Amino acid sequence: MSANVQFHTARSYIFNHQNFYDGGLITMRRLRMLEPSRNTITRAALLLLVFAVSALMQTVAAQQYQVTYLDSIGGNRSRGNSINNREWVAGFSFVTGNARRHATLWRDGSVTGTDLGTLGLPDKNSNVAWPVKNNRGFLAGISQTDTPEPNGESWSCAAFFGGQSGFICLGFRWHDDVMTRLLPLAGGNNSFATGADNNGRVVGWAENGVHDSHCVGTQVLQFHPVVWAPGSDQPEALPLFSGDSSGAATAINNRGQIVGISGVCDQAVGRRTAMHALLWDKGTVTDLGNLGAKLWITPMALNQSGDIVGFGATSETDLNGDFLRAFIWTRRDGMKRIDPLPGLDHVLSQATGINESGQVVGSSCTVDGACLGFLWQNGVIKNLNDPDVTPGFNGVIINAQDINDDGEITGRAFDPAAGDIKTFIAVPISETASLKNVSLPKAQIVLPENVRQILRQQRGIFSVNPLR
Repeated sequence: MSANVQFHTARSYIFNHQNFYDGGLITMRRLRMLEPSRNTITRAALLLLVFAVSALMQTVAAQQYQVTYLDSIGGNRSRGNSINNREWVAGFSFVTGNARRHATLWRDGSVTGTDLGTLGLPDKNSNVAWPVKNNRGFLAGISQTDTPEPNGESWSCAAFFGGQSGFICLGFRWHDDVMTRLLPLAGGNNSFATGADNNGRVVGWAENGVHDSHCVGTQVLQFHPVVWAPGSDQPEALPLFSGDSSGAATAINNRGQIVGISGVCDQAVGRRTAMHALLWDKGTVTDLGNLGAKLWITPMALNQSGDIVGFGATSETDLNGDFLRAFIWTRRDGMKRIDPLPGLDHVLSQATGINESGQVVGSSCTVDGACLGFLWQNGVIKNLNDPDVTPGFNGVIINAQDINDDGEITGRAFDPAAGDIKTFIAVPISETASLKNVSLPKAQIVLPENVRQILRQQRGIFSVNPLR
């Protein structure tokens, strides 16, 4: 083998296994692992390899982001929950008066959001609550209607409307400025839409007419994972895991792979409804495993390669989800845990978005619900608030909700100048600019008590999921 071939073989290996050198030191023993024989690599090739590794390490360490706040549609709180490859950011914003939230879309590079409206009167709530991952202009979300809920259920939607309930809530498909309601299964009243593929196929969950004694709280009826075909408002139920009675579909990719949960009826926002994390693919149902407990095990997103991220409980005693852990699942490696940010007294982590490069974003939180956004890649987790990641940013990234294939991130952040919690978009800075900005200072921001109170209120059954 020539020195040139050896060098390119080793370089290719390193580019595909960046966590191999995350410790910052490449030893002779590790270098020899790259080649079939310790005597085949030449001194020249070794030297070139070291230079290549050194340059790559600088690039990885230097990746930084420019953060921009996006305007609300009238209120003082908003959040981006989804970002596609067209840089469409979707989520919710409080409307003027802060009494209601409406599904909101920021697009075409504008910081001004568009109110997507509701399936009822303007005094109702709506939300694009999940990472949709669609590039052809389809959005999926939830909205209250004007019809009172006949069983007194709060339904899943209440967790994403600040606890507000009282009306039937339906999933919706949005396309070309038209919001279309997505109906429940026969006998049911409510539905919930989470994701849409490039053809407008939408997934989520929907009630049927079965009264189930396992339901807790205000929940009365069973609900099943469903698919609404392109252009259709009629749901088709997906199979549950053997022996289960309720479940939900949470995400879909353009290969037709769908992920979700399966379990008992419970409270319609996870917990023991998420006893099994499932992958539906080509007519088969695969149990993805868990993190030590059949509780809260919830896939949130998947990329086109079928890599899946989410969160789950590690103990059957964690009914309120106070100590959840993020995970990433791949067909090769199975389910791996992503622990919270180190050194910050954080006890909970949740992964909510993944792109084609395997970059994962999510939130890491203290026991009382104070959270920070993170970026994870190849076994390395980074606090998005670190000065070497977002140099010069004057706020606090509380949640990182989604990431597109260009590495652009959205979520919510605290803006100390306005005192508001805002949607943000973080755009990777070019390598040259990043190296220049590496030493920029960043002021330490202390969250005011009213903001910390908002974050503390996220704990409990209405918002173990960080998308509230």
